[in-house]
Amino acid sequence: MSAPGPILALRTAILAALAADTILADLFGGSLRLHDEPPRGARPVYATFGRVVARDASGEGVRAHWQEAEIVVWSRPGSAAAGLAVADRIATLLDDSDLALVGHRLVRLRVAESGATRDAATGAARAWLRLAAFTETTS
Repeated sequence: MSAPGPILALRTAILAALAADTILADLFGGSLRLHDEPPRGARPVYATFGRVVARDASGEGVRAHWQEAEIVVWSRPGSAAAGLAVADRIATLLDDSDLALVGHRLVRLRVAESGATRDAATGAARAWLRLAAFTETTS
């Protein structure tokens, strides 16, 4: 079986790192609630993977990628603080971390941008992080 692509490798490593943190689990209400898509009927606080882009950055015989990936944290209407607390904890855990990726080496991972907004239709508060990563293929 071949190694996963750079996006899946990074996403899997992020999930593993966040799942190991009991403080983050408590902020989510008892367990990690980071999903690919908003779960049906789920009550906030939960997070989803957002937009992701991987750009080729290969050179001198090394296959590499610049990646930008978003994590969006949803919280109840009128409760931005809960979502911001989760986003802050995720930022603390991931910024400049040394995650182990399958088939790739993480050279650098930074929280490049963060923010918060409110969904006009539902009133739900939304916090987000944009991660910037540089990875090299090892296999």
